[in-house]
Amino acid sequence: MKILLPPSETKRPGGRGGPAAMESWALPELAPQREATADALIALSADEERAARVLSLSERQRGAIADNASLRTAPTMPAVDRYTGVLFDALDAPSLPSAGRRWLGAHVWIHSAPFGPVGALDPIPAYRLGAAASVPGLPPLRRHWATAVSEAIAAAAPRFVLDLRSEAYVALGPVPEEVPAAYVRVVTESGRALNHFNKHAKGLLVRALAETRPRAATRRGFLAWARGEGLDVRETSDPRVIELVTAQAATSLS
Repeated sequence: MKILLPPSETKRPGGRGGPAAMESWALPELAPQREATADALIALSADEERAARVLSLSERQRGAIADNASLRTAPTMPAVDRYTGVLFDALDAPSLPSAGRRWLGAHVWIHSAPFGPVGALDPIPAYRLGAAASVPGLPPLRRHWATAVSEAIAAAAPRFVLDLRSEAYVALGPVPEEVPAAYVRVVTESGRALNHFNKHAKGLLVRALAETRPRAATRRGFLAWARGEGLDVRETSDPRVIELVTAQAATSLS
């Protein structure tokens, strides 16, 4: 099983790893797209005013331009530690034991706008780029990434993909039809979709997986594991959608 996570706009600064080696990350066939995006962001960073407009930065956020300017030389840290925000705070990967972190490294891809999907433990630099941005020198990100990412996922041939991404990132690399997959929608008992609690529930779900490290390699295996853990997961009329039912903010998946 592979799990696709969205990134987060907020990130930890710094890192102890050496400069990014994009060809060594998961799905290495995406290196040309990664290199092209990095080159475009570095070039954009030479014009601070233009970069601020393109990246929709406030005055307080302009430090992110320097992050983009140093994409090739900046220190790195594992992707799952780089991101903060609701989902990644709930996952709390830094607090997992080494076995749990190894499980994340083997099973989780985090889909970023500049790098495409990377492994949870792949060392990435800090950056600023959202899925909706239009970067000078690049085609629209959907056109830049979608086919290449779908082909890379197909080439990896996972037995099952659990897709926890937002719709914006799904558009940057749909899981191809020939790959068994399920998109997870977080809902209330009444079926109402959630926003903030959606991210929280997904973070807790991935943490529970990393803590228990099931050998679930298929949709059926995932559903059996989830129900064994007491989670309310429901199949839908769409064979590629699973609903995760959560009651409220205090819901725990442990």
